[in-house]
Amino acid sequence: MDRWTEYELFVNTAELGSLSKAAEQMDISNATASRYLASLEQRLGTRLIERNTRRLMLTEAGEHFCRSCKAVLAEISDAEAAVNATNVAASGTLRITASLSFCLKHITPLLPEFTRRYPDIEVQIVAANRYFDLIESGIDIAIRTREFEPDSAITVRKLASTPRVLAASPAYLQQHGTPTTPDQLATHKLLLYTHANNMNELRFTRKGKTTNVRVRQLLEANDGQILRAAALDGLGILVQPSYIVHDDIEAGSLIKIMPDWELPLLAINIAYQNRRHLPGKVRVFIDFLVEHFRTVDYEKRWRGVSGSNGSAS
Repeated sequence: MDRWTEYELFVNTAELGSLSKAAEQMDISNATASRYLASLEQRLGTRLIERNTRRLMLTEAGEHFCRSCKAVLAEISDAEAAVNATNVAASGTLRITASLSFCLKHITPLLPEFTRRYPDIEVQIVAANRYFDLIESGIDIAIRTREFEPDSAITVRKLASTPRVLAASPAYLQQHGTPTTPDQLATHKLLLYTHANNMNELRFTRKGKTTNVRVRQLLEANDGQILRAAALDGLGILVQPSYIVHDDIEAGSLIKIMPDWELPLLAINIAYQNRRHLPGKVRVFIDFLVEHFRTVDYEKRWRGVSGSNGSAS
């Protein structure tokens, strides 16, 4: 049997909540659909869908597999759309949402070149540190830092991973000293991001060993630029993704603290609506952004910031 058809049938069944509706959508018989699903489950050696006379629901394994299948099918759909739309001009209004920091660092600087290439696309940017409902808000593309979307109608494509770092101004470190181990953070003033997972608990890894420490904030804010400004003013030690403070660390305005202790990486993802034929305006911007990140190799650049592991001058 065609494995791709099995995957497509499984995803459609999960989204529609009905095997018969999925079969109808794909123009195959119910018996054929049942055979496809049975073949898929037999090959994987696990049940993906629990069925009874009243309802259908995914098993835990089915939920994980569904997310993977959707991502793969979306990639194929995008590739086909790119080929089919090669000669179709991209146009219309493109609505993009991302955090203020990402907009300032990685979207606005690209707009001159992007609009030069695609003059028929009008760009609208919604800078916000919240996760909009893409469909209800009319958003075409969202840049987000969560691994997957709870809405099955949204596709997630990884753009990059960024380290999270601790950093402070030379003036702060000169006055308060430079912590060299996680437990020493208890005596320092922390600047924390409101929407971070477990804001007051930091998980550090060094040489394969993990240490969790509780910290208290002097300041918390829902935007990285506020924390960056406070750190530059010497207010305390911030905890932020490297992409926000990379330039400040390279310039020496902020000093990276405890560089041998690693915080969990943060994934930067592109989220957009599932569509059989991705609109040209969406496709070209995604390709443009992905190519830019690949060319610059931000992951390597962000990892390469060594900062300082000693006292500030």
